[in-house]
Amino acid sequence: MSSPHAPQPVKLIASILASDIQAADRAIDLMRQQFGETDYVSDELKFDFTDYYTPEMGSGLKRRLISFAGLIMPDALPDIKLATNKLEVEFASGNGKRVLNIDPGYIALCHLILATGKAFTHRPYLRDGIYADMTLVYRRGRFQKLEWTFPDYASPEMLDSITMLRERYYQQLQQLLRTHTGDRQCCKA
Repeated sequence: MSSPHAPQPVKLIASILASDIQAADRAIDLMRQQFGETDYVSDELKFDFTDYYTPEMGSGLKRRLISFAGLIMPDALPDIKLATNKLEVEFASGNGKRVLNIDPGYIALCHLILATGKAFTHRPYLRDGIYADMTLVYRRGRFQKLEWTFPDYASPEMLDSITMLRERYYQQLQQLLRTHTGDRQCCKA
């Protein structure tokens, strides 16, 4: 029989797609007010993996990947997604079209989870209309894509960034575990 125990805290990240990178930067400032200081903000990354967002957001989309310095509990993800949805609405153009797409998620030792409002076979329901998308898994010393992983998250550039953030998270977790001995790890680093 398994014994229930509290999960370990995880590293909050967000991917922001925007046609206007200055709007993304303003959204990041607002996210800092809600979720705390960032410890990583990527350079402007090209986003040319799909034209899914083009009708609403236009072409030439750019991305920023960010992470937050403080760790969160995994069950905070639905509230964070609802808050980022509100930001998307606040930044929407006069005709109601989004200029930003914000995908919050978290890095745990074993996987990268993104929050979404879209149901699918591999997305368990969390609450309040929010689902968890297991985007990447960490096996054999590296992040690996799954059959449903979006191509941009499987790109070498993104995998390098996420791996670096996992290492940063691992160091944070080790520091935390030194002060709270006895907590379990879900996988080895």
